[in-house]
Amino acid sequence: MSARRKARKRALDFLYEGDLRNASPLVLYASREKEELSQESYVENLLQGVTAHREKLDELIITYAQGWDMDRMPAIDRNLLRLAMYEILWEPDLDEKIAINEAVELASELSTDESSGYINGLLGRIAAIKSSLI
Repeated sequence: MSARRKARKRALDFLYEGDLRNASPLVLYASREKEELSQESYVENLLQGVTAHREKLDELIITYAQGWDMDRMPAIDRNLLRLAMYEILWEPDLDEKIAINEAVELASELSTDESSGYINGLLGRIAAIKSSLI
């Protein structure tokens, strides 16, 4: 497993925990011991980015998640979308296909049977129109 994939999974863990506990994922992250420096710096970068752009990310999910109410969406899916959308829109050095593929794989492992297809479609739409979104 690549260092970035581990970092994404770890960031997702903090985003998910923060969502369930109604707490800041950055505060949760800061309260834990740091492991590998290279992985942790990307985890922190992802958490800071999602936190800084959370309002815009949630607005995009609400707008483009046709047929899904944000509050009824599984928390893991909601946070996978936030994480991948952040990477697609605000991480210029990362190929958007990587962000989409990682989100789909994590959804396949961690969420419902329908989630990976739905996430793939939604993120594909966001990637296609990203220049008009930011």
